[in-house]
Order: sequence, then structure tokens, then C-alpha cells
Amino acid sequence: MSKLKRLATKEDNIVVIESPITSTELSERKKDYLLLFPSDFAKKYRDLLFQPVKFHFKGQPFLIQFNRCTNLFCKWFGETQKRFEDLKYKPSRYKFVGSAKHNTQAIQCNPDPTGSKLGTTWNCTCVPYSNWSVAEEIARLAALDKVENIEVEYEFHKEDCEVSHLNPFKHSGEFYRRGKSSGNSQKWQCKKCKKITNVMPSRRESTTYHQKRNDILPDLAAQLLNRTPVKRSCEMLGIGSKTYYSKLEWLYRRCLEFLERHEAKAFESINFDKMWVNTDKMIYNLNNVRKRGQGGHRFDDIEEQQFPTHIVVSGDVGSRYIFRSDVAYDWGVRVEDIYNDTILYKDDHLDDFSQKNARLRFSFSPQPPTKNDTESYSEYLNALHEFERRNKYIEGLHVNSTYTTMAHYFHIKLMVNAKEWRFVSDDDSSIITALFRVFAREIKRGDAHHFLSKIDRNKSRKDAYREYVDAREELKSWSGGGSSDEASITKLAIAKLISILRYHEFYETVKKDGSQHRKRAKNPIEHPLPSIDQGKRLVDCTTDLSSYEIEHVANMLVKVNDKATSAFMQQIRRILSILERPLVTARGEGKSYKYANFNPKYAQYALTILRTFYNFCLPYNSWDKVKATPAQRLGIADKQFTMKDIIYFK
Repeated sequence: MSKLKRLATKEDNIVVIESPITSTELSERKKDYLLLFPSDFAKKYRDLLFQPVKFHFKGQPFLIQFNRCTNLFCKWFGETQKRFEDLKYKPSRYKFVGSAKHNTQAIQCNPDPTGSKLGTTWNCTCVPYSNWSVAEEIARLAALDKVENIEVEYEFHKEDCEVSHLNPFKHSGEFYRRGKSSGNSQKWQCKKCKKITNVMPSRRESTTYHQKRNDILPDLAAQLLNRTPVKRSCEMLGIGSKTYYSKLEWLYRRCLEFLERHEAKAFESINFDKMWVNTDKMIYNLNNVRKRGQGGHRFDDIEEQQFPTHIVVSGDVGSRYIFRSDVAYDWGVRVEDIYNDTILYKDDHLDDFSQKNARLRFSFSPQPPTKNDTESYSEYLNALHEFERRNKYIEGLHVNSTYTTMAHYFHIKLMVNAKEWRFVSDDDSSIITALFRVFAREIKRGDAHHFLSKIDRNKSRKDAYREYVDAREELKSWSGGGSSDEASITKLAIAKLISILRYHEFYETVKKDGSQHRKRAKNPIEHPLPSIDQGKRLVDCTTDLSSYEIEHVANMLVKVNDKATSAFMQQIRRILSILERPLVTARGEGKSYKYANFNPKYAQYALTILRTFYNFCLPYNSWDKVKATPAQRLGIADKQFTMKDIIYFK
């Protein structure tokens, strides 16, 4: 029988990362740290730029090295660093350019030294990232999805019992059953020493073990999913804020258990021919709250009151099923952890891409200047003051959203079995660079393509609706009339796209090194079917579609939209009070975030609860007039669940 569960922690080692630093190198770093200039120290230990990082996850080994060319039309795209040992001067694929001081460090593609005419390089550059830190972010997101069995060590015998090595699980004949406790846990009594021991119930036996006021859970879930502020919920339920957040964590754990059974197992057994993934980011403001004892008039030195915090969301374009929604904030890391890592690895004298904690807002702890340091003592004190001030606020640190997006895509790639991938996003460079690094192999093989959907977000809803109506009338007029149902309109849109694509090019041909080579022209076209709430939009493709027939390209372009993430983000703002839009202050002087959450951990909890409810419990009508949940439309569920199914499932 299934055991009761708890949330996974770092100590569970869901992802085991092998340190890329040997003990010998650590000793060398300790010596060189005091002797070398910071720039020389960083240069000497720059090997991590192209060194793969190995980790183990779900019993499999993984190697990641994401510092590669991200220009899809360059012959080095997706290729790892290589030194051509058999050629004169031993040239490499990439060279490192720029300086840390001016924040211009980059990887630049070298020309192909072999003289091959197959493809060309474009002298392109890309920003380097820490492979080690990407692995750390992958580990963080893996722990968010996981629950572990509660393991308890029992003492079934008294100290002098002659059968102290026996237990009722394997030797039930040596014990008496003495009924069950009020929590439905089985009582066992040793026949020799007469000691009675309660055993923790299984999940089937009890869903309320160690839970007081379990009766309020359905009401609390309903209020959470209906924009009720925390204080109002506490008043209505007659509980304190501590109880509220403990129940919120309990709901979050139940959702993870539900997803483990109905999402993870379903994706393991289903193979998709094509998977259309729409990714977008949402920014909400975190209320920056001091720790207990750090407030009052004695503490005038404060950080920003609100911190913009990113949420990365990805969903299926067709069914609107949301695969993941991740907050770019690590509430498990402490300032002390950063300090200890800095002392051990000397990160304060390393380039960002060589640091273990490059993903975090504070990637290292400021250290006193060394003899050959270029930092003055006053600069060190200012940096240290800012670093230590952070320790007075809520635990955790913001994560660079590009690192979160790379880890986000890594987990989606691992979760969904798809032969081909189609991605849709806006022109967000952090999303695009993460996609091109994680799915480089699929893109290079032609099994993955990326489309842009560009929308004017300053447009009023009235103007958007007018464009929607006019475009449909224009389509029917262009075709000479016809039916106005959705299927017919879509066919007309495809026909119009085919006529446009006969004279439109997404790419330009450039003569280089005596040959013709393609490169992206950044030449979008207007989608013939505007959205009812967004109006006209431009669509483009960043990958190479030149091998496809025009009809195939038109069929892909007509599917390009961001409705999956837009619909879910609207639910976030409308349903979750802690993540809603800001309110205008009474004086009209600015914006108020009075209902904004103060701990991103609870934002992640609420998002996962909402995502589970949205995917499995919330049906919607589509153009086919069928009312079904996203999970039903995707084919991983055969019925509509309720919140009670999630809370009390056995």
C-alpha cells in the first residue's frame, strides 16, 4: 500500500550533481587566489566554459554543455567546442571575446578551418552561461515536482526482549493486533514483551493523519481559487495565518501526489507525433518582507519594497494543457550557503559562467580585497553591506529567468515523449536562447521549429475586437463568400496563407565564400485570423522551413498563437489574489501591491494547485462545441475531476 507522503527537499538528492572541480584544483585555487590578479585568476580557471557537467536524475546520467552557437543558420549551431589538433596552429570552433568589466563577454564563432564548403559561419556571438548553475536549477525544479514516502523507524520491543529483531511487517504471527488509533493507525503488540506500537497508516487508510480542521480543506481550496485574500479566508474559516499556510502546503502536496499518478504516469505511456508548446513569462511583484526582529525604526536601511519576480509558463497550443509554471526564485538557498561556496570555490574572482551560483541574484559573497585585487576596500564594504542586508529579509534569492527557462525546458523535454516539436513564443531573447540550447539537437535534425507571435499589447479590447470582425469579413470577401463556421474560416485562412507564401520569404540568400547561404530575414507576415481579444498579430519563423512545401508551412502558421499561456495567465491574475495585478492607491499616486504574496514559496504552491485544477477540473468550450478539460483534450484523462478528487483521492 502507498505510504503517506512529504515534500521532497534538497537532502533527498533527487538530482545528484557531480562537482566539476577536483580536490587538486581546489587546493590550487586556494593558493592562486592570494597571488594572482582577479582577471588572471578568472582566465586560469576558465575551463568550465566548455566543460560538460554530469548529473544523475531518475536513474539516468545526463551531460549538459549549453555554451554553443545559437544561430540556427551557422554551421556551428548546437556544436560543442572542438580543437582541430591535426591542423596548423590548432584552431578551435569558438573563441572567447569581451571583458567582464564591461559586461561584454561572449562566445564567438571562428571560420571553419577545414575548408569545407558545406555551410558557413557568420561570426556570430552568444552569451555564455554557467553549465554548473543550469544543473543546480534543474535540481531545484526537480525537487518542486517530487514527494517522498515518510519513512519512520519503529521500536516494536522493549530493550530486553528476546525477539527484538522481529517486526510485524514480516513476522505478523509474533504480534497481536490491538485495533486502530483515532488516526486509523494500526496498533501492534509484541507477544513476548507486550510493548504496543502504533504504525503510521497508509494513504488508503487515512487522508487526514496529523491534520486538524481537515473539514475546512474544500472551503479553503475554493476560496484560494476564487480570489479570496488570505486574511479574509482566515476570518471566514476561523483559523490563523499559520494554519492557512500549513493547509496551503498540504493542498500543494496533495496536488503533487495527484499529478504523480495522473500526469507523470500518463505521459510515460503516451507518444506524441507532434507537440506544440507555447511559452511565455509573467512578472508579478513580490512584497519584500523583513525577517522577524529586523523591522522597526532602528532599521532604516531597506531594500526595494517590491521585487519583480518572473514566472515561466508553458502549455500545449491545441489543448491548452499547462505542462509547467515555475517561479524564478530559490527559497531554499541561504546567504550562508553563498558565503560557504565563495570560500570554497573562490567565486568572487571567477567569471559568471564559471560560478556555481551564477543563476542567483547574489552569485558570490564579497570578500576582503587580496594583495593584487583591483577592488578597493570601500567598494568591498559597499558590496558586503548590500549582501548582508539581504539576510535581513525573507529567505531565498531571485534566479535569473534564463536559467529557470533552460531548466523548465529540460524537464518538459524529459516529461513529454514527442517525435517532433513546434514552439511558439513572443520575441523574448531569454526564452529563445534557452530553447535553442536545450533543443539544439532536435532543431539541427529538423525535428523542432520555433515560431514567433508578435502582438501589440497596447491595443484596446475594442480595437482588437474590431480587427477580429473585419479580418473575418475580409477573408470571406477574398474567397467570394461562404460559410462562417470556424472550420471553414480556418480553411480560408490556410488558403490565403498559401497565396501569400508564394511570394513571401522568411529567409534571405547571401553570397559568402563563393557560395549561396541562407540566413533569417526577420520578415514576419500578418496572421489572417486575428484573436478576438488581441487583434492582429505578426507571425514569423526563426528556424529553417525551406525544405517544406508551401501548403505544409501554411498549415503550421495558421496554428501559431499564444492562447495556451494567455488563458492560464489570465486565470492566475483573476483567481489568485496573491498574484493579481496591482491596485491604484487611494491618493492615485502610484500602485499598491497590498495583496501581493511575501514569500515566493507560497506563490509556487498556489500556482501548482491552480495548474492542477485548471488542467483536470476546469472544462472550456472550443470551436468544436465540446466542453472538456485540457487534460481530456490532450488525451491523458478520460473524465473531468473535481477538487475533492484531488484532496481526498486514495
